[in-house]
Amino acid sequence: MILRAFLLLALSVAPALRADVPAAEMPLLPEEVLAASEEHFPSILKALAQRQAALGRVTESLGAFDLVFGADGFDRVDGFYDGTAIGGKVIKPLRPLGAQLYGEYSLSNGDFPIYEDEYFTNNGGTAKLGVLFSVFRDRDIDSRRFGQIDAELALVQAELDVLLTKVGVQQRALAAYWRWVAAGQELAVYDNLLRIALERETGLEREVTSGRRAAIFITENRQNITRRQTLMTGARRDFEVAANQLAFYLRDETGQPLTPDVQRLPAEEQFGVLPPVPTIASLDVPALLEQRPELRILQTGAERALQKIALSENELKPRLDLNLELAEGIGSIGEGGASRDGTDAIVGFTFTVPLERRQAKGKITQARAELESLRQDQRRLEDQVEIELRNILLELDTARELMELAKQDVELSETMRRAEVRRFEQGASDFFLVNIREETAADARVRFYTAYQRTRVAQANFDAATVNLSRLGIDEGF
Repeated sequence: MILRAFLLLALSVAPALRADVPAAEMPLLPEEVLAASEEHFPSILKALAQRQAALGRVTESLGAFDLVFGADGFDRVDGFYDGTAIGGKVIKPLRPLGAQLYGEYSLSNGDFPIYEDEYFTNNGGTAKLGVLFSVFRDRDIDSRRFGQIDAELALVQAELDVLLTKVGVQQRALAAYWRWVAAGQELAVYDNLLRIALERETGLEREVTSGRRAAIFITENRQNITRRQTLMTGARRDFEVAANQLAFYLRDETGQPLTPDVQRLPAEEQFGVLPPVPTIASLDVPALLEQRPELRILQTGAERALQKIALSENELKPRLDLNLELAEGIGSIGEGGASRDGTDAIVGFTFTVPLERRQAKGKITQARAELESLRQDQRRLEDQVEIELRNILLELDTARELMELAKQDVELSETMRRAEVRRFEQGASDFFLVNIREETAADARVRFYTAYQRTRVAQANFDAATVNLSRLGIDEGF
């Protein structure tokens, strides 16, 4: 009676991996994990929000070239003069030559003092059309064009940051997934090992009762049950920890972490085929470096620094702005006389030159130092990435080799186990050797799953290093 209670307790502590899995419980495959993490993982959503903010800054920078309308006017309500004037102006900034295109219309009525003579118009008003452009300073770049270029480059960096975040998240998601799979397989191995000992207990009781075996065999088997139950408890803990870690990436439709059940473990035949291991000589390392988002972020940062240098150098130049304007009187001659009638063509200029220019020189020094810093970061990162790629390939190749050796060990130990069980059943072996063979075979299988996990993690690291979007489950348009 006590023995039966003990067996029931052992079965309750050891979670069985039953074959009768409900049809609704589909095996959890890496594609599902990758899809969930790409869509719902907070770090990716944060990077997407920052990209949206960068897109908003691009729109904001374009506002510097918006069409602007303004109007003003006045009316003398008392005094010697009774002049009234009203005018409107439309300004459209242009990108070439830092130009501005403008049009004006003004209309006046009444009498003005001589110091306000410019307000006189024909009775139909005066229309003006003009263009203002830069010859030296602001010709190639100005604060408006710099703002737009810088915002567009910042958007490129934000998009690359989204890619960088996705690559990192998907790499870690795959590592968590294969850790969960390996822990689940280890749990299955120790579950099977414990069940063998539990099932053997009944047979041993019959044999002891019939006198075929000594009672000490029952004691030894109970010792095996306790030891295997200890292994089972540890494996269960490791599996639950791995499931909780996987839930960080596996999320439901609302973005909440979803802890996978043991019944969702895939069968070994569902693991998929491992791709062949390339050699470093077969890889186009410069092309791979160009694909790395962190390097492209630094390259874009260098472009932004170059734009800062160009803007600061622009501030060292003298300003010479030319203004071309046509003015046309409309309607009959007004109170200002015939001088407002007809068409006027006007050419004007403004000239200023900075003398000390310390502000611009300081900005140039800062921007050049920033550019040099970014270039050194880029050089360091290129060397680091190439070395990491070599090490990842070495790790991948070694992991594959160790996995194959572990697979051979499983086959050999399983052969030894079966042979020892047959010998024991025929009375040619002892109970101690049978247990040793069973546990050795179980340990070999656990080592195989550990080696397989390391191989899969190394493959995920390689896919991340080479920015293999399809294997990382990342949408090509990201």
